Amino acid sequence: MNFEVITKNALRIMAGFLFWQHGAQKLFGMFEGNRVESWLSWPLGLAGILEFFGGILIFLGVFTRPVAFVLSGQMAVAYFMSHLPRGFWPIMNGGERAALFCFIFLFLWAAGGGDFSVDGWLKKRRERGSR
Repeated sequence: MNFEVITKNALRIMAGFLFWQHGAQKLFGMFEGNRVESWLSWPLGLAGILEFFGGILIFLGVFTRPVAFVLSGQMAVAYFMSHLPRGFWPIMNGGERAALFCFIFLFLWAAGGGDFSVDGWLKKRRERGSR
């Protein structure tokens, strides 16, 4: 087991673990969050759905590449809609989390779920079955 394998999987697991909590705040009012009126409300209801279920999928490493691509786009939209109008610098406009999640998910889109993921398990299983 090498350092790259451990760090990629740790990054995916922690990003998913932290991200689903934002969705739990929006959808269920957990963690002292403000619950949205409706899961179908724009943009917070949709954001809550993507964050909660997307975070769980990233945590488990299920459909990692497509989910990470969608979540990266969501965070880019969140940054440009909510944070950039308050100023250019992320540290001053409150957008550093959105920017960081955007690029973490972009990395996961390129790198995939890793060996310790459902995606990795399915890949190994397919490779064994094709022999």
